[in-house]
Amino acid sequence: MSPSGQIYLLSGPPGVGKSTIAARVRRDMPDLAYSVSLTTRPPRPGEKGGKDYYFLSREEFLKKVEQGEVAEYAEIFGNLYGTSEKVLRAELDQGRDLFLDTDVDGAAQLRQRFPDGVFIFLLPPNRAELEKRLRGRGTEDEAQVTNRLARFNYELAAAHDYTHVVVNDDLENAVAQVKAIITADRAADQHRTERHREFIDSMIKE
Repeated sequence: MSPSGQIYLLSGPPGVGKSTIAARVRRDMPDLAYSVSLTTRPPRPGEKGGKDYYFLSREEFLKKVEQGEVAEYAEIFGNLYGTSEKVLRAELDQGRDLFLDTDVDGAAQLRQRFPDGVFIFLLPPNRAELEKRLRGRGTEDEAQVTNRLARFNYELAAAHDYTHVVVNDDLENAVAQVKAIITADRAADQHRTERHREFIDSMIKE
């Protein structure tokens, strides 16, 4: 783990399985700190405030933005989504690695602040499968499904800016790949730290 903590961020188009994979990664890697996102959209069936999202009114959300309490935010399909600045800073300053899942606009904002972060983009095996998953979850009407599919190309273009791409053609495999990316980065960071310590120690002995 780096002294200032590392950012691991997962993005992907609506319906790709991002929330499911993020939940699995959090469960299997409990030492990763996690920031529950803020949103103005209403809860979906089964979602709980403070666990899945912090559900806020638009006025409450914008007030937090004005007060500098939001690290990144974006408006998608008429709803605002964002990350708490307080949570982000508290975890990183304590040296804890932080796992986030955001849309591509939020990721772009965080990439400017944390250029050494690990940014993972989640893809469906194909567009037809994405449409099938969107319709299968039954949380959007036809107009909403159409809007989400229309955003697919926009999100896909942003994938070029990510450090890693994972195709979710099999849930278990996709979860394993995301975890492997995080584990490999942490191991590399630990190796760099050890090499720096060895170099410093060798200079002290000279």
